[in-house]
Amino acid sequence: MTAQPIHHRDADGPRVPRTIQGIADALAPDRRMEFYRLVLAAEAGTELQSVIATWWGHAMLDTDPDRERIIAAAEAGTLPTVSMDEVLRRRIAGGATPGE
Repeated sequence: MTAQPIHHRDADGPRVPRTIQGIADALAPDRRMEFYRLVLAAEAGTELQSVIATWWGHAMLDTDPDRERIIAAAEAGTLPTVSMDEVLRRRIAGGATPGE
């Protein structure tokens, strides 16, 4: 028996490129306009990176084939979660340096 991934993705990269255009293309038109408004108002650097990171998460959820199930589980309080300590442990085990 072999394990198969739940979400299939193109080997060339993520489902939504972490670029302004990639994020905008993945969002619904009404959300896209809000994203562009925030990108255009953001100062280069940390503020712009924060907008991109936040909206990339929205775009990933918007394009997830299991979107409705994930939202329902989150609203019902049954979505599996992990602690921040566990996230950090996994990142370090994967090669990230602390604080990265």
